[in-house]
Amino acid sequence: MDKVVFLLSILSLGVSSQSITDSQRLFTIAVSRVQHLHLLAQRLFADFESSLQTEEQRQLNKIFLQDFCNSDYIISPIDKHETQRSSVLKLLSISYRLIESWEFPSRSLYGGSAQRYQIPPKLSELMRGIQLLIKANEDGVEMFSDSVVPQLAPYGNYYQSLGEDESLRRSYELLACFKKDMHKVETYLTVAKCRLSTEANCTL
Repeated sequence: MDKVVFLLSILSLGVSSQSITDSQRLFTIAVSRVQHLHLLAQRLFADFESSLQTEEQRQLNKIFLQDFCNSDYIISPIDKHETQRSSVLKLLSISYRLIESWEFPSRSLYGGSAQRYQIPPKLSELMRGIQLLIKANEDGVEMFSDSVVPQLAPYGNYYQSLGEDESLRRSYELLACFKKDMHKVETYLTVAKCRLSTEANCTL
């Protein structure tokens, strides 16, 4: 009887280890993809800033600091300490919502077509990867019930019909917010991935 229990324990451990290995592999892919998106966001933002006059940069930065990003409606950790205390499923759920909020507005980002056209499909790929991670970590359905889905005010294309100054401002805000959100998702997925490794130090 003891031998049977021992064998079952070994088999259970093997299944659990395989599950963790699969999750780690999925996390590695997801983190790599969001790192690439964050890099693209940084490049687009840097290219846009370089096209501005010094005074325009200063004014736009000042205005942006007083405004909110569309995705700020998504409740997320307020600092690194709260991020570290958040569960893996919570970090995955927030990451999914942040990526989802950019599905449409990402098509209107300012920048070269070669870089801009890469973003929407890469966002979709990342969303699918995060969905798989949520399923792999169980109870994912509860994280996406209708009662917890934030209602986001759509960016739309309204800024494109504004005057030159307002259009400039909206382009700046979109790029700055996109860069900010990709940095958030990169942080959340990196911390969540780290949680699967018992030997890793997950401090930020």
